[in-house]
This record gives sequence, structure tokens and C-alpha cells, in this order.
Amino acid sequence: MEKIFFKNNEIEFEELGNGVKRKILAHSEPLMLVEVHFEEGAEGAIHTHPHTQGTYVLEGKFKFSVGEEERVVEKGDTLNLASDVPHGVICLEKGILLDIFTPERKDFLKK
Repeated sequence: MEKIFFKNNEIEFEELGNGVKRKILAHSEPLMLVEVHFEEGAEGAIHTHPHTQGTYVLEGKFKFSVGEEERVVEKGDTLNLASDVPHGVICLEKGILLDIFTPERKDFLKK
């Protein structure tokens, strides 16, 4: 049976360096939710992955690059990122993103 409830205060952050840390809030084979905290000026380098990704801005302001497009987003805004599309982010004001992946990012799970 898959785990149903995940208590945020029981989940540890993973320090990614350069002002970025994340915690995996919940996951199963088809879905993963990840909370990512950014200090102002922190950057998520341009990258791709085969997962479809939704991102919801919980706090702060960010400049996203998706494919050839750049856009500033802030609290309450949402992105829908197709698989294998290059994307990255720069944090303009300290903030938190909620990333939702399908399928789950096995590369995020500790072995």
C-alpha cells in the first residue's frame, strides 16, 4: 500500500547549494510534489527532463526561461512545462515554488 499522508514538518530539506533547497512532499509512481525554496538571486540552471512539470508560485518573484520565452512570475502564478523543454529560473525575490511532476522524479529519491 502506498503512503497516503505526508507531514510537512516531518520532511527534511535537501540542500542543493547556492541558495536553493527542496523537500519532497509526496510521491508515488505517477506523481511527485516538491517544495523548492530559493534565496534572492538563486538560480535553477537551464535543464531538461522527460517528466511533465507543473509549477505553482507559493511566494516570491521569479524569472523563468522556458524554451525561447522569458517571463516574470509571482505568487499565485502557474507554469505548465512539457517534457524535454529546456527551462530554468532566477529568483528575483526570496520565494517558494511547488513543483509537480508526472511521473515521479526517481532521480530525486535517495537510494
